[in-house]
This record gives sequence, C-alpha cells and structure tokens, in this order.
Amino acid sequence: MIARLPVGDRRAVRAAVRQLVGREPATAARVVLLYGAAAFAGLGPPWLLGTVVDSIRSGHAESVNRLLPAVLACALTQMLFTRYAIDAGRRFGERSLTYLREDLLDRVLALPTAIVERAGGGDLMTRSTTDVATVGVAVREALPEMLIAGIRVVLLLAVVFVLDWRLGVGALAGVPVLLLVCRWYLRTARTAYLAEAAAGTEISDTLMAGTSGARTVTALGMEARRIGAGDETTSVHLAAQITTLRLRTLLYSSKDVAGVLPVTVVLIIGGFLHDGHSVPLGTVVAAALYVQQLGSPLDTLVGRAEQLQRAGAAMARLVGVPAAPAARTSDGPIPADDRVRLSSVRFAYLPGHDVLRDIDLDVGPGERIAVVGPSGSGKTTLARLLAGIDRPSSGAVTVGGVSVSDLAPETLRRRIVLVTQEHHVFLGTVRENLAIAAPTADDDALRDALRTVGADWVDTLSDGMGTVLGPGATVLDAAREQQLALARIVLADPRVILLDEATSLLDPATARDAERSLSAVLEGRTVIAFAHRLHTARDADRVVVLEDGRITEQGSHDELHSAGGVYASLWHAQVGT
Repeated sequence: MIARLPVGDRRAVRAAVRQLVGREPATAARVVLLYGAAAFAGLGPPWLLGTVVDSIRSGHAESVNRLLPAVLACALTQMLFTRYAIDAGRRFGERSLTYLREDLLDRVLALPTAIVERAGGGDLMTRSTTDVATVGVAVREALPEMLIAGIRVVLLLAVVFVLDWRLGVGALAGVPVLLLVCRWYLRTARTAYLAEAAAGTEISDTLMAGTSGARTVTALGMEARRIGAGDETTSVHLAAQITTLRLRTLLYSSKDVAGVLPVTVVLIIGGFLHDGHSVPLGTVVAAALYVQQLGSPLDTLVGRAEQLQRAGAAMARLVGVPAAPAARTSDGPIPADDRVRLSSVRFAYLPGHDVLRDIDLDVGPGERIAVVGPSGSGKTTLARLLAGIDRPSSGAVTVGGVSVSDLAPETLRRRIVLVTQEHHVFLGTVRENLAIAAPTADDDALRDALRTVGADWVDTLSDGMGTVLGPGATVLDAAREQQLALARIVLADPRVILLDEATSLLDPATARDAERSLSAVLEGRTVIAFAHRLHTARDADRVVVLEDGRITEQGSHDELHSAGGVYASLWHAQVGT
C-alpha cells in the first residue's frame, strides 16, 4: 500500500526559507545591496532625459553635451552593479542548493525503512530530483531577479511621486488590478502546483513499476494493463497541468493590463497639467519614461512569481519529509543478551488480511534456526519484523527482552543485521563499498572478509580493491554483488544475523562454500536463515516450517524428515531423497 510522504504547510516552508537564507546572512545582504545599487543607478537616465527636454525648450541646448555623458555613465554603472549582483546571487543560490540537498539526504536517511518503502520510489525520486531542481532555479534565478525587479518598481514609483504627486497617483492605476488577481492566484496556485507534483510522482511510480518488472509484465501478458495504467496517470497529470496553465494565463493577462494602464493614465494627466502650465513638459516626459519602465520589472515579478509558486510547492514537499515519523535517534534500552522471542505475533499489510498469525518462537543465544516454507508463506515478512523494519500488528518481537522496534538505530544495527537476496553496489571502489560496514578496517581485514565468502575474484579486477564499481565502470553480476554484501556482514560483526535467501543468487557449489565459511565466522552468534534451498536447513540446530502465515512444524532436520509432514514433502520435492 502506497503511503506518500507528508507535505509541509506554509509556516514550515517560510521557516525553511528563513533558515536557508540565514546560513549566509552577510552574502544575502551583499546581494540585496548590489541589486539596490543597480536599481538606483537605473533611475538616472529618465531624469536626465527629462532635464534635456526642458533645457532644449528653454533654449539652453548647450547643456545637452554635458547631460548625455551622464546618461551613459548611469547606464554603465547600472550594468556593472547588475552584473556583480547576478554573480553574487547565483553563487549564493548554488551554496543554498547544496545545503538543501544535504539536508534532504539527512532527513531521508533518518526515516524508518518501512516508511520509505511504502512511500514509493517515485515519491522520493521526484522530491530529490525535480523538486530540488525547481527550488534551485528559484534560489539561483527567480529570487534575485524578483528582488531587483521589486526594488526597481518601488524606486520608479517613488521618483514619479517626487516629480509630481498627481502623476504618481496616475502611475498606481494598474496596482488594483494586479493586486486583486495576484491575491486570487496566490490563494489558488499552491494547491494546484502540489496536485501537479503529486501527479508527476504517480507517473514516476508507474514507469518504475513497469520498467523494473518488464520481464514479469511480458511473461504474464500484462502489457495492455500497464499501458492503461500509464495512460491514466498521464491523463491526471495533463489535467493538473492544464489547471496551472489557466492560472498562469489569467495572471499574465492582468500583468499586461497593469503595465499599459499606468502609462496611459500618466500621459492623460500629464497632458492636462502641462496645458494648465502646472507641470513642465520635461517632467511629463520623465514621468512617462519611468512609468513605461515599470513594464519590464512587472514582467519579471509576475513571471518569476509563477516560478516561486512552483518552488513553494516543491519546498513544501521537501520540508514535508522530516514531518514523517523519524527513526529513533536517542539512546534507548540495551538488550540483555541475544535471545530472540516472538510472542503471539500477528501482522497485516492491509487491515483484515493477516500475513502472519499467532507466531510464537524462542531462539536462544548462539542458536541457528532455519525457517523454511513454500513461497508466500510469510518468511520475508517475518524477517522484516525481526529486523525492526515493520512493527507487528499485535504481539511482541524482542531481542534480549527489549522490543526490536524500540531499539535506537545504531543499537539495532550493531545487534541485528538482515541480509536479503536484493543487494546494492554503491558507485565507488570495492574498498569503499566494504568500508561502509567497517569504516576503520584496513585492507587486510577487508580481504579476509572477501576470502571468507569466496570472493577471491576481487584480486583479478583491474585495480583490485581500488577498482571502481557501478554504471560506467566495472559492473558486477548478481552473484558477485551478493558476495560483496555477505562480506559486509562479516565486517559488520553483528550479534544476530537474519539471512533471507542471502545466497540464492550464487550457484549451488559456491553458495555451499560461502555458507560453510560464514558458519565458521558466525560461531557463537544467533543466526536465523530464511531459505528455499533446504540444504541450509540440514545444517541448522532447528528447523521451523512456516505455512500460510503459521508455524506448523519445528524440530531438527532428521526429526522433521522422519515425521513425513510438510518439511519432508518439501525435502523430497527439492532433493529427492
């Protein structure tokens, strides 16, 4: 069942923005000052041109030669200030984006595994890529440009009021239209852009499900169903995009009206005032030029406001990540020993559909248990409960008398490690991949761990332990990836080992050798192996048979084989003797 990660509210977004800007207040202040200086320098040319007009009308044309160089100087000054302001703003934006990415990674890593899994890969992928990129564009470009545009609007209007207050009132003619539309837009846009982002997440999830399970889809003839699912999510996304497009259309239309109306009104008022000899023609010309200049910053404000709404929705999704219940970070209770107990455990992914029913199991310290059963019997779910990934719907899962779900993450990792049939190789060297489990281990310890699981092939790689693994470098096959994961377990040295089909991708001979080597290394540790290959069960101290979510048999291999029950049937079907 998909349970999307939360979305932050407006207050959380504002707090996150303040925190982001507050990390470098001096740099932010420098950006504001540079943009302010650029906007102030841009006020000179219209004022000087108005003075030129009045000088010519009064018969003092010789002053033009002195004023025109001043116009050029103002333009060059504005250009220089703007250039340095943009450079400073983008540097500030890139650093802020770095902080944002690092914070998001920390938040995601602090989440319980079950919450991340149930949110779906598409949700995290779109938040960590599309949403971060959207916020990045806003911080690097939209915010600086809106800042200078806002300063220019305020200064331009202020100068028109200085020229003549009546012309200043005329310059405000487009403000009511713009304010009304912007107020409506700001109330509506956040919900619309969040819906668009959520629809994009659904598309990502649908694509990921189809591509990752492409072989299964083909084998079961489900192509038409998957295409239909893709069409449905695409239609929802298209509808959400059309909604935001309508919002932008109305916003841009109001901006055009708000840009043309003040110029018209100022020219009309200025004409009447000049005819009445109340205002010189140069003043009217300067005021009209200033008001005409409002069009450019208004275009920027409105255009970038739309980007800020997208960024606001993206930021809400980013700050919503820590709103999800985080894994425990404080020190909790310490288990008394390595005894693992399950008492009356029941678990259901969906209410009313139990996967595990009334599980009672007591595994002593150092005991080796093999949990076997047909596919779908609940083995992997039981492993997840023992690893603390999921909580039981009822009952208790404890280690050393402490509920596994209550252990702090570091304590849990030192105590219990789950090794599944799904493994990940990080982009980096063999050494770096192994050092994840033991950061202080030297190369000799790393090689010992590799030899323990039969991974002697590392010495045949081009650079040995320094060989880079991953796409674009050396790509390991599934069996070697699994051996690398097993070597990490040897290095991690946990007290309780959960092996969920941990050697399923190795060929039988290699798997047998790896398991024997692990048996020697894990002497004295509690081992619970969940396996289809029953030779694992033969070496266990005790075999537990899981069938339809219940424990139906327990005992040694010989006891269960002689009993002629479910285990004996599985053994004969697989081994034949």
